[in-house]
Amino acid sequence: MTGSSTALGTKTAAALAVEDRALAHNYSPLPVVIASGDGAWVTDVDGKRYLDGLAAYSAVNFGHGNARLLDAARAQLDRVTLTSRAFVNDQLGPFAAGLAELTGTDMVLPMNTGAEAVESAIKVSRAWGYRVKGVPQGKATIIVASGNFHGRTTTIISFSDDPVAHDDFGPYTPGFRTVPYGDASALRDAMDDTVVAVLVEPIQGEGGVVIPPADYLPSVRAICDEFGALFVADEIQSGLGRTGHTLAVSRVDVRPDLITLGKALGGGIVPVSAVVGSRDVLGVLRPGEHGSTFGGNPLAAAVGSEVVAMLGEGTFQQRALAGEPVLRGLLDDLVGKGVVTHRVAGLWAGIDIDPALGTGKEIATAMAARGVLVKDTHGSTIRFAPPLVVTDDEIATAIGALESVLRDRS
Repeated sequence: MTGSSTALGTKTAAALAVEDRALAHNYSPLPVVIASGDGAWVTDVDGKRYLDGLAAYSAVNFGHGNARLLDAARAQLDRVTLTSRAFVNDQLGPFAAGLAELTGTDMVLPMNTGAEAVESAIKVSRAWGYRVKGVPQGKATIIVASGNFHGRTTTIISFSDDPVAHDDFGPYTPGFRTVPYGDASALRDAMDDTVVAVLVEPIQGEGGVVIPPADYLPSVRAICDEFGALFVADEIQSGLGRTGHTLAVSRVDVRPDLITLGKALGGGIVPVSAVVGSRDVLGVLRPGEHGSTFGGNPLAAAVGSEVVAMLGEGTFQQRALAGEPVLRGLLDDLVGKGVVTHRVAGLWAGIDIDPALGTGKEIATAMAARGVLVKDTHGSTIRFAPPLVVTDDEIATAIGALESVLRDRS
C-alpha cells in the first residue's frame, strides 16, 4: 500500500494492513480508508474529513448519500432485486423508456459495468457491419483513438496504448485500428470499406480530461456518414451531467449512432451501464446473442429511473455549468505557479503540474494530507471531478489545497 503506516491513524493503518494481505494488488490507492460519505465529503475510519474531488470517476455525480436515490433503492429492496432477463420485471421497461427519452435515442441495451457497455457496443457494431453494411465475415474493423481508455477487459486492452493496461496480457483481439485523438484528417485517411464503427470518447477522462478541437466530433460524424460507418461515443465518464450537459456530445451538437453510459447511471449505489442508440443499429441483436444475468435487474432499473428523473430536471447540469467558470478561474490563477496548463469542461478538470514539483501521485498524496482527494493520471497530471453538488466555496477549498501544495514544493 502507498504511504507509511507510521504517519497514519491507528484504524487507517490497521485497515490498510488487512487489504495489503487479502487483496490482489491491482490498484495503488492513496492511504485513505473511507468509512462514510455525505454530499461532496467523505470521512475516514479515524474521523478525518476529506472533500471528494474524484466522485468515483463520476459514478457519484449526485453526491454521497443522495436521499432520492437511497429512497428509490430502499423501496425496491423491499419488493424484488433480481429476476434475470428470462422474465420481465416491472422496473426495466420504464427505465429504458425514460433513458431513451433523456438521451434522444430509440433503444436501450442494459448492462452493469462500463467495460460491459463498451464490449456490447463492439459486438453490436460488428453485427451491424456484417448484417447491414455487408462487410465480409471476419473482416470488420473498428477505429479507435490514441490515448483511449474504455475499460480493462481483454478485448478493450487489445487496442490500448497504455503499457500498464496492455503489456503482458496478450494475445490480443484483432479488428482495431488506432489513429491520433482529435485529428480528423488522420481518421479520414484510415477509413475503408471494412470500417464498421469509430469508437471515441468525447473527452478523454483517463487521459487527463483531454478535450478535442471543437470541430473534431462534428468531423467524426461527417466522416462516418461519408464511409457508411457507425459513430460510437463512450460517455461513461463524460456523460450524465459532468460537463454541464446530459451528454458531452451536446457541447458541439453531435448525435452518435450508439452511446455507452455507466458510472453515474447507477447513482453511486449499484453498477448500471447501458448502450443507447438507434433502433436501426441496436435492432440487429437477436434473442440469445447477448445478455447479462444482472443487466437490467429491478434494483438497478429502479435506481436508474431515479437518476433519469433527476437529470430530466436539469439541476445537476446547470450546477456543472455554473461551477465551470469558478473552477477555470481558480486554475487560471495557478498557471505559472506550479500549474503548466489545465483543461476544464463543466466540473471536470485535468491539471498538468510542473514535473519539477512532483508526479501526479505525489501531488495527490500531498493534497490528501490537506483534506482533499483527487486522482493522478499519467505523469504529473491530476484530475478533479467532484460530486456535482459541490459548492463554489468547496471548489475554492480544493484548489486552495492544490495551491498550498505547489507553494510548499516550489
